Amino acid sequence: MASFNKVILMGNLTRDPELRYTPKGTAIAKIGLAVNRVWTNEAGEKKEEVTFVDVDVFGRTAENVGQYMRKGRPIMVEGRLKLDQWDDKATGAKRSKLGVIAETVQFLGGAPGAGEGAAPAAPRAARPAPAHNAPAAEPVEGDGPPESDDVPF
Repeated sequence: MASFNKVILMGNLTRDPELRYTPKGTAIAKIGLAVNRVWTNEAGEKKEEVTFVDVDVFGRTAENVGQYMRKGRPIMVEGRLKLDQWDDKATGAKRSKLGVIAETVQFLGGAPGAGEGAAPAAPRAARPAPAHNAPAAEPVEGDGPPESDDVPF
């Protein structure tokens, strides 16, 4: 039987990213995402629903999220669902939580306070390392060696 696990979410951070490192040095950023849905009901009234999602980001992407993102900033996350299950130590009851493991993250909007004399904008996207046998990504300005004939070798 075939299966597919892909999630694309766009929303605002509910808190500042929590950046930690594993003993082997892998960065992990834990973020909270608020995703809004607005619709009009049968009576013509506008309704709004907010869904809160916990997202884990790994590696260099996690470091970028920890450096550039703050509470309230818009972000888009592509990833997969993951179900965590455990026994509650206090009650002994089985507990579970559905979350997202980010595979790619895109920063949305400009840098806060962008204008004259402001710091440069945050990178548009933090890309993970390409998967084995995956097609190469389009080069982005600043990626790779400079294009000139002055190569010293």
